[in-house]
Amino acid sequence: MSTSAQPSAETSPATSAARSGETVTDRLVELNSRYAEAFSDPGMDARPVLHVAVVACMDARLDLHAALGLELGDCHTIRNAGGVVTDDVIRSLTISQRALGTRSVVLIHHTNCGLESITEEFRQELEVEVGQRPVWAVEAYTDADQDVRQSMQRVRTSPFLLHTDDIRGFVFDVTTGTLREILPAS
Repeated sequence: MSTSAQPSAETSPATSAARSGETVTDRLVELNSRYAEAFSDPGMDARPVLHVAVVACMDARLDLHAALGLELGDCHTIRNAGGVVTDDVIRSLTISQRALGTRSVVLIHHTNCGLESITEEFRQELEVEVGQRPVWAVEAYTDADQDVRQSMQRVRTSPFLLHTDDIRGFVFDVTTGTLREILPAS
């Protein structure tokens, strides 16, 4: 059974679940059981072998390990909508550096991101719908390059992070699979 980005209609967890009355989560739990049967502890701890943390968008088209040639245990991966550096990303990076030894940070946005098609008005729309405005910002943007620069600056200026010398930002092209480096603001 496939869980790849391009499953056939016959093998996708969602299609199989719909046919049998299971939820997608039920199907994923079943697939985990199969995975666990063959699993053996790789003997790693939580410290990434390459001492790097990667911050990227949650977009399902980004297979970060494959795109960066990473193996299990190589890095910490922090993902959110847009791959933007928020207070929670700073929290995760701080723990990654101070408690688990990372030294480098790689930031990855991508082309055709969903955050480019919405605005901060999304928050007001939610407030009207549910009666409460979210406390978080949408962090929508129209220029991925500029947002990568902003994210790099947020990391570089955080007083909580020990290692801010090796911070690099990129835009991943979802149609070619290539990374394009973004230079920081001068």
